[in-house]
Amino acid sequence: MNTLRRTTLSLAAAQVAMMWTGLAWAQASSDKAEKVETVVVTGQRAALQSAQKIKQDAEEVVDSIVAEDIGKLPDRSVTEVLQRVVGVTMDRTAARDDPVHYSVEGSGVIIRGLTYVSSQLNGRETFSANKGRGLGFEDVPPELMSRVDVYKNPSAEQTEGAIAGLVDLRTALPFDYQGFKGAISMSGTYSDLQGKFKPEVSALLANSWDTDIGRFGVLLDVAHSEGTSRTDTITVDPYYPETTAANGLNLPTGRWFPRDLSWRRQEYDRTRDGAYAALQWKKDSMESSLTYFHSRYKFDMREWAVKAEVDPYTILIDNATWDDEGRMVKGTLRSNADGIEVENNTRYSSRTSQSDDWSWNFRWKPNAEWTLTSDVQYVTSKTHALDSNVATGVLMPKQTIDLTGSIPKASFDAADTTFLDNRDNYYWATTMEHLDKGEATQKAWKGDVRYQFQDNPYLTDIRFGVRLADRDALTQNSNPSYNWAAVTKAWERYWYVTDLAWVRNYSEATQYNPFSNFMGGGNSVAGMYFPDASVVNGFPASYVSLHDHVKPLCDGWADGSHCGWMGTNANPYTWAPGKLGDPIGTNDQRERTTAAYSQLRFAFDELPMPIDGNVGVRVVRTENQANGYTTLTAAAVPGGASGVPVPVFTSFAAAEKFENSFTNVLPSLNLRMKASNNLQFRVAAAKAISRPELNQMQAYLEMKQNVEIDNTDPNNPVVKSVTYSGTAQGNPLLKPVRSTQEDVTAEWYFAKSGSLTMAVFNKDLKDIIVNQTYARSVEAEDGTPYNFVITAPVNGAKGHARGVEIAYQQYFDGLPDFLQGLGLQANYTYVDSKMKRYNAVYSPYCSAGAGADNLNLFINGCDTDGRSFGDTPLPNLSRNTFNLAVLYDKGPFSARVAYSWREKYLQGVALNSDNTGPNQQNGLDTNPDSPNYGKHSLPLGLPLWGDDYGQVDAGVQYRFNDNLTFSLEGRNLTNAMYKQLMQQHIGTFGHNYFTSGRSYTASVRYAF
Repeated sequence: MNTLRRTTLSLAAAQVAMMWTGLAWAQASSDKAEKVETVVVTGQRAALQSAQKIKQDAEEVVDSIVAEDIGKLPDRSVTEVLQRVVGVTMDRTAARDDPVHYSVEGSGVIIRGLTYVSSQLNGRETFSANKGRGLGFEDVPPELMSRVDVYKNPSAEQTEGAIAGLVDLRTALPFDYQGFKGAISMSGTYSDLQGKFKPEVSALLANSWDTDIGRFGVLLDVAHSEGTSRTDTITVDPYYPETTAANGLNLPTGRWFPRDLSWRRQEYDRTRDGAYAALQWKKDSMESSLTYFHSRYKFDMREWAVKAEVDPYTILIDNATWDDEGRMVKGTLRSNADGIEVENNTRYSSRTSQSDDWSWNFRWKPNAEWTLTSDVQYVTSKTHALDSNVATGVLMPKQTIDLTGSIPKASFDAADTTFLDNRDNYYWATTMEHLDKGEATQKAWKGDVRYQFQDNPYLTDIRFGVRLADRDALTQNSNPSYNWAAVTKAWERYWYVTDLAWVRNYSEATQYNPFSNFMGGGNSVAGMYFPDASVVNGFPASYVSLHDHVKPLCDGWADGSHCGWMGTNANPYTWAPGKLGDPIGTNDQRERTTAAYSQLRFAFDELPMPIDGNVGVRVVRTENQANGYTTLTAAAVPGGASGVPVPVFTSFAAAEKFENSFTNVLPSLNLRMKASNNLQFRVAAAKAISRPELNQMQAYLEMKQNVEIDNTDPNNPVVKSVTYSGTAQGNPLLKPVRSTQEDVTAEWYFAKSGSLTMAVFNKDLKDIIVNQTYARSVEAEDGTPYNFVITAPVNGAKGHARGVEIAYQQYFDGLPDFLQGLGLQANYTYVDSKMKRYNAVYSPYCSAGAGADNLNLFINGCDTDGRSFGDTPLPNLSRNTFNLAVLYDKGPFSARVAYSWREKYLQGVALNSDNTGPNQQNGLDTNPDSPNYGKHSLPLGLPLWGDDYGQVDAGVQYRFNDNLTFSLEGRNLTNAMYKQLMQQHIGTFGHNYFTSGRSYTASVRYAF
């Protein structure tokens, strides 16, 4: 809190300075009043003026971005647009729990360091089926947007759910134009690393007519956009402690080595279609609009990934160079087994998502005092996806790595290259598939009443209203969700399969990927043989064929079949493809919300410094119903066992319905004081909520009674202990995260497109949702209750996010003639955050097991030497971010060079999509009190960080006349590399290095 007090004092001092400077500016402006000329501005400068006017006149703390022209927001995606707003940062990976895949256009936003972002379309709540409560901003065609508003502290009349901020996407209505208006835009984008060109086209028609029964308007807007990108990635695996054998134990020597260098290529194609239609009518005191918004998003991702699967403790190191910390920085890696086992994965992933929004608004103003509004909305969203991954394997002879430069490098001698170029050295290794689909609908009605006070010197109006909404959501994931299964692996030879499934022995096709022009020529790696597209896209038939190949290999032993020696996913007789419809993968949710609000607007205009604002309260009741499944598995106890008594339970598996409800009272206050026409200050305070994500409320619970039996004497088994545990996919009884938040701002608007604004904000959070344990009581057959310890999401923490935002923009009209039109736009955000669990979880050493019940692993992480990391910051939060743009607008010419930068941030701990997570269970147990001391048996859970990243984008535009405009844009012009870091006790090092190259867009727009 001391930091906030110091920041508040700093802001107060800055406010005094701004007031003084404002007086000086006003004096200077008065002295030069005779020289003022009327200038008509268009395009970029006009958009900045409009956005500034919205911010200045708003009753709440809001920032806006306005389209420069019809269908022309300043960036290629809504996510990229939002990152230009002060306080907003963009996710650059495909998903927050998937750090391996880079997203050129971004996948989500964080506001003021928090992910509790609410999304709206034209002031109405909206969502995407695969995004839970929020909207996938990448799904939305930016060409259909007229502006984007970001509310930082909403008022009582706005729909609840926005702790971090509310993003409202706004489209145009027919009456926004005077009579007939038409526009068409065509553009093409070239990705230099991908070497491909993709088109985009959008068109708008609008018209309005005056008739005897009122004024009518029609607007049609359509957009089609295709995009393509390629990302090349090189990866350094975690550093493992070098060990030496002593007394049957593996003891660390003090030196550390990575087990390999791996690489991948990802090609991404997306198609985004949108359509928007609006009908508008107005006559006398009545006005109505009917709108339809459609968006459809489809992506196809192809990936070729080389990943080591070798046991790190079979690695031998030749010609190594070690730094002063004992870390290997150069050397040759080989294995004391048959070679370094490497998987060559071909992955094809596709998703199609569609959202449709029908809305009808009617407004009636029967007299000067009263205004009545009715708003009806119906939203549907659906999605489906298939993710298929098949891998070949090869026993790589050796790999020479060099980590001394800015980019890690791997090299291979002639013998290695000859070996890897020989298809006969490859075998079928693994398969993995994932399917999901989802559907969601929402019906909402909102009724508002406004009473305007007449001739009251202080009260402006009072507003009150209600909102009723019903949402149904059904999401299905295949079970197992990501169904990894071995075909043949090197470690299975000599005991499970008689030989590997060499590709040369079967008809399934392979393809050679040379990885040409890797990272744009900045690096080179070895080519490999991968599964052909026909195999990957042939699911499920191709998967069945591959696993059938294993049957004679595990059956063909002299002592009989060994196929049953392995688990389900390695036994070709029990393996089955993942499927939809299993209860464990089904999340069926229903939610009803009932909200009522009242808000009073006031204005004390006669004060020396006028004050206006609003005060209100919103009361909302939420009722949830989750349909799911609960199972209990009773322990099997040998007959005649002695020792600890074992209560008798009856195993069951039954459908179960959970109901949950909560009521929240959310007061809000927004005050604005006008020190002058150009200088104003705000104070805002509110309570806010963010409901649990729908996937966090899935109602599937597995409970188990576990017994530990001592079989030293097989004839007299002894029960040593009885435990009761469980794991839940979600928690249908979760409550919302709650926030008490305050904003203080100072805003100086010294020109129509010139301003300097500052804000201090504080958000105190309660009931943050974290994974924790809780007890569920279940009665045994004799009626005695026993507590099963369940691992699930709970409202288990509190915290805060507080900081400062500063934004500045100005056109320097006083410069010499050839520089007139030059402008600057800049903003900076500082955020500090902290989270404290109600029940702390920490152990200095890791424990075995990669299940959700290993809380220490997923909260505090686990290094390769078995030590936990302890306190980590809130994920996805950069303390410092800034944007800087140099602008130019003069006559028909307009230009912008923009730079966006965010500081290092934690992406997550123990993320399972990467070799830094618990899919690796080869960490060294160094806990001297552990019975497994000196063994390689622990899961990994390294904290993974996104490194500092900045990107330069630029664009120029030339308006030939009032109708025709041509523009050129470039993205990532400096070819910046995005890097992820892995945190270990010996330091923080580069892990993933992503290169996506530059892209260029040429556009022509014609308005009529």
